[in-house]
Amino acid sequence: MIPSLSIRVHHVESFSHVNGPGVRTVIWTQGCDLHCHGCFNPATHDMNGGYRIEIEELADQILSHSAQTEGITISGGEPLLQIPPLTALVELIRNNSKSSIILYSGFTWGSIQQLPDIQKLLDNIDVLLAGPYIETHRVASAMVGSSNKTLHFLTQRYQESDFNKVSPAEVIITSTGEIHFCGIDPIQWQK
Repeated sequence: MIPSLSIRVHHVESFSHVNGPGVRTVIWTQGCDLHCHGCFNPATHDMNGGYRIEIEELADQILSHSAQTEGITISGGEPLLQIPPLTALVELIRNNSKSSIILYSGFTWGSIQQLPDIQKLLDNIDVLLAGPYIETHRVASAMVGSSNKTLHFLTQRYQESDFNKVSPAEVIITSTGEIHFCGIDPIQWQK
């Protein structure tokens, strides 16, 4: 029997309008050891926070509404601290839907290319946003938090102009009344 894979997740938002082109499911992974000064997701840093979910269960959750979304965006925390389960997840999504896949990482593009077992993951990603958040270089525009970040279009699905059209932030009110600020510039909405 093949052991099941799980991934540590902070939060999943099923219908976001500010985390890439179109309506997207967003997965914030849990755990980050980069601790970028000024990060607006510090709750995702604790390596033991969030919750574990089986890859198949998370994929089923995403696929259940993939007809109403354009794709998924994976952020964090630092997603690339969980390469094996993340690779399994994106392969399931890619093989069972037409969803696009965008991935954020705080690692630089050069560092990402040196990670073991990374190529299979990159083969299933449409766009990768790479680089740590540097508060003194903050731009919070077109899905880029700071000017040092680089966009890597790994397929022909999108181009830079698609990201320029994305709104910087949104407020989501859940069915239980919780309020979530989401996007590249949620700080401005919380003031």
